Amino acid sequence: MLRDQRGTSATRREVIARRGIGLVIVAVAALVALVVWIGVSLAVPVVPNPRQGTVGSLRVVFDTYGPSVAQILVATGGILALAAGVTFVESKIATRYRRSDDEDATPLSPRVVMGHTRGVYAGPVTITVLVPAHNEESVLPVSLPALMSQSRPPDRVIVVADNCTDRTVEVARNLGAWVVESVGNTKKKAGALNQALKMLLPTLGDNDTIMVADADTALDDGFLAEAERRFTVDRGLMAIGGLFYGEEGHGLLGLFQRNEYTRYSRDVKRRRGQVFVLTGTASVFRSRALRTVAEHRGTTIPGVAGDVYDTSALTEDNELTIALKSLGALMISPSGCTVVTELMPAWKNLWVQRLRWQRGALENVGAYGLTRATLRYWAQQLGLAYGVVALTAYVTAALLLALAVDRWVWLPFWLALGQVFVVERVVTVWAGGVRARVVAAVLLPELVYAFFLNMVFVRAVWDISAGREAEWKHVVPKTAPTVGPAAVPATVARVPQPRSAPAARPVPTQTAMPIPTQPAMPVPTQTAMPVPTQTPRPRPVGVPASLQPVVPHRVPPAGVPHQRDRAGAPQPGRSRS
Repeated sequence: MLRDQRGTSATRREVIARRGIGLVIVAVAALVALVVWIGVSLAVPVVPNPRQGTVGSLRVVFDTYGPSVAQILVATGGILALAAGVTFVESKIATRYRRSDDEDATPLSPRVVMGHTRGVYAGPVTITVLVPAHNEESVLPVSLPALMSQSRPPDRVIVVADNCTDRTVEVARNLGAWVVESVGNTKKKAGALNQALKMLLPTLGDNDTIMVADADTALDDGFLAEAERRFTVDRGLMAIGGLFYGEEGHGLLGLFQRNEYTRYSRDVKRRRGQVFVLTGTASVFRSRALRTVAEHRGTTIPGVAGDVYDTSALTEDNELTIALKSLGALMISPSGCTVVTELMPAWKNLWVQRLRWQRGALENVGAYGLTRATLRYWAQQLGLAYGVVALTAYVTAALLLALAVDRWVWLPFWLALGQVFVVERVVTVWAGGVRARVVAAVLLPELVYAFFLNMVFVRAVWDISAGREAEWKHVVPKTAPTVGPAAVPATVARVPQPRSAPAARPVPTQTAMPIPTQPAMPVPTQTAMPVPTQTPRPRPVGVPASLQPVVPHRVPPAGVPHQRDRAGAPQPGRSRS
């Protein structure tokens, strides 16, 4: 066994995979770029009398003619064929996972899960929210009340306090949340969540769900209601990820980040909610999904047996997404589940954040290798690497041309192509409002932002190849982001409450809530937290009384109709499972 750059145990093969993955992806992208360059060189006819200029002693040869119509059509057809091919392959892979009945390879595939749960009523869907917090006393007074006042309130909120040196624990308890403090944790957010989940998961049934939400995240009001509805009508659904948007503020840099998030959310909605990453800002998981991940760690998927999160991963949310996909899980990001998350206030903060994200993504594909579940992730990284090559070549050529000539040269083809890019940029951020459209229409500022992200990619490849340790400098905002017209684009769809949704929940008494058995903890006088009225399920031996289950039923209660599941067999309580 060896130690990787974060001090975690790893085999020699894993270390090599993590450190070499960046070079492999860059090499493949460079090879593709070379093939494209050779193809274009052979296809474009030689200009009899090309124009030329000089940059010092360097002679620059250029012409103002664009490619022929036939060449444009061939290039366009090739791009469309490539896009169609990727879409077809991805669709076939997704269909295969959904229909898989291999319990060993894909234990979370819808067919396997539906077979296991057929004829078993697991009770109504409940939502327990875990809020990992490290020195978050400034944002909890805003985010926790907003979370508890959702149109469908969470059944309980547990703040996972990790090595806090401020008043996070006291503030969370005073606001009515339950607190679980990590013990001896050195694995940051993932390690703290693993400790809490090891206590919580044994107490939960198949219809008990767990939401992991950052302390500085604000949910749209209908998030939990939509999540409950989705889990209720589809027993094969294993996880729901939020569509995230950036908070207001931070000037032009903030606008760049909001545009980026708006485009991502648009892409997910166009893919009808197919998840690329279950964002760590706010995602909901069935307990079965997380238990299965923990059971398969160290065997079919990387990690330590018994851990839900892989603590060696820099981006635990991306890694967990790949883990669930590798096990066949069905996941979606519906348009009714939106969140507003923090933005980086300065370029140096953004650099550190994106470097961590990029390195984590590269390491994750290296750890899992090339599989059906990771095919799209490999394609994304190859696309990023090719984008670095293409944008660098374009900028270099433009600078050489500008320095080589003594007057402005019009290039009609590239001007026309630039207008196509402008239209694409504007359309994809239309939901972000007028300011987003104006910045996109100017184009140059976003090219600068894209070049910045390309430099992050290059630095990530360099650091990961050299085995350098990544850093995460936490930025604590003064207040949590707010949800409203200023934060969430006006065109974001709001999914209405279904007719079968329960009415306003009764105000519970505090004695029915599971209270952590921590010394000298004041019992909050909470009045907004809903508590199921069922008789508690027997608690497994060794599980703290504070984390007793909230959903006990194993047989359908009186009055619950029998409906048919996907396989056609009668399913008790289908409308609630």
